[in-house]
Amino acid sequence: MAKITKDMTFNEVLRAYPDTIKVLRKLNMQCFGCLGAEAESIEYGAIAHGVDLESLLQQLNEAVGQDEG
Repeated sequence: MAKITKDMTFNEVLRAYPDTIKVLRKLNMQCFGCLGAEAESIEYGAIAHGVDLESLLQQLNEAVGQDEG
């Protein structure tokens, strides 16, 4: 089961899994410094930044050593 899901906020993910910042930087998603990161879900952020949600979730989960499935 995936550790990181589309409904989690960016701050939840970053607090629990600091290594995910590398994925966000690679995708030019500066969510770690955004004021909306507290309330913005991974899904919303992907849409807002034009990033494929499934790919983002896969990369985030790989960064924390967990397959998305």
